[in-house]
Amino acid sequence: MGGLTHLIVLVSIFAAITLISEAQYLIPVTKDESTKQYYTTVNIGAGGMSSPVNLLLDLGTKLTWLNCRKIRLLSSLRSVSCKSSTCNSIPGNGCDAKNTCLYTQPRPLGKNTAAVVTGRVVQDNATIFSTGIGKPISITRPGPRFTFSCAVEEYLQGLAPPIAGVLALSPGEFPFWRQIASVYNVIPKFALCLPSSSLGYLYIGTHSFGGSKPVPMTLTPLKIVSGKYLLSVTSIYVDGVPLTLDPSLLEGGAQLSTVVTYTVLQTDIYNALAQSFTLKAKNIGMSETPEHSPFKHCFEEGISGKNMDVSVMEIGLPGNGREVKWRFQGANMVVRVSETVICLAFVDGGKKPNESMVIGTHQLENYLIEFDLSTTRMAFSDPLVLHNISCSKSK
Repeated sequence: MGGLTHLIVLVSIFAAITLISEAQYLIPVTKDESTKQYYTTVNIGAGGMSSPVNLLLDLGTKLTWLNCRKIRLLSSLRSVSCKSSTCNSIPGNGCDAKNTCLYTQPRPLGKNTAAVVTGRVVQDNATIFSTGIGKPISITRPGPRFTFSCAVEEYLQGLAPPIAGVLALSPGEFPFWRQIASVYNVIPKFALCLPSSSLGYLYIGTHSFGGSKPVPMTLTPLKIVSGKYLLSVTSIYVDGVPLTLDPSLLEGGAQLSTVVTYTVLQTDIYNALAQSFTLKAKNIGMSETPEHSPFKHCFEEGISGKNMDVSVMEIGLPGNGREVKWRFQGANMVVRVSETVICLAFVDGGKKPNESMVIGTHQLENYLIEFDLSTTRMAFSDPLVLHNISCSKSK
C-alpha cells in the first residue's frame, strides 16, 4: 500500500500524517503476536526531541493515556487547567491541589489490579507515521495541541512490552480519531482493518480500502451506550439455522472491542453455538479432545485434514427495513492450538456477564469495519478472504 513516510505537521494534533485523498488519513496498525494486541505509534513532542510511544487501540477509552516517562522532553507538556473548557468537556474529569485537570482512566486490561487510575491531563505536539499512496502532501496549519493524559508505569500491567499507553477510539469529544477529524475538518468517522499478522490500518475520514475495487459494505445502526459501541442483535445463525435462544439474551446487543481477543458469549448463547459447531465438526470426521484454556470445545482434525472451515456463524442485525447478516467463517471461527487440534474460538462468559456478547479481535481480523458517527451507523465488509485480499494486503 505504498512506502512508509514520515512527515512533519507543525501544529496541533499530528505531524507526519499523509493525506491520501480528500479528507482521509491512513495510519498503520501493528499486531503484537505474543499478546495479540493491536497498537500504533505516536511521537510525542516537537522536532528532534519527539519520543515514539506505542499505544494500544481501544474502542472503549475516552481519552488517550500513556506513561509520560517515555517522553524525552517533559518540559514541552502543557498542563490543562481545571477551569478550562477542555477539562470540563472530558468525561471523568477532576482537579488536583494545583488546579490541574485530572482524568480517571479506565484500564482495558489487568483484571487483578485497580480498574482505574487518575492522571493529569496535558497537551503537546505529536507525530504519526503514516503509510501513503502516491506523492505525500505535507500539511501545516494552526490548531490546538494533542490532548491526552499521563499515567504511571505500574498501570500498564497486561500490555505487551512495546506498548506504553492506550489510544482512545471511543465516541465522544476527545478520542484520538475525533481530535484529528475536528482539526482537519473531516467527516467524523473512522475505519479499522485488523490484520491476522503484520500490518493493518486505521483510517480517519473516508476510507479507500481496495483502491479501484472497493469491497462491498453492509450498513447497520450503531448504539452508543456509556461510551461503548453496541450493535442490536436480532438473531444468531449457524450454517443458516437460527440458534434457539431466549430473546432476552439478545436485548442488550453486542459490544465491539479491540482489547478482548476472543468473542465472549453469555453461557446459554455459548452452549447453543458450541452444540451446533460440535455436531458439524463430528459430521466431517473430527473428534472431541480435552479443552485448551480458555477454549472449552476442541477437536482433533483426523480424517477431515487441515480444515478450518467447519461452520459458518452469522449475526442477524437490523438493516434498511430488513435483517442483514454479518458472516464469520474459517479462521475467524476457530484457533489452531497444535498441529492437528483446533478449538472453537469463543469464550464462555458465564451466566450473568455485563454484556451477553462482546465481539473480540480474533473475530474482527480481516474485515473492514467503519464507524460513522455522523450517521451513527456501522458498515462492515464480507470476510476479506472471499475477495482474495486481507487487511495486510488490500490489492
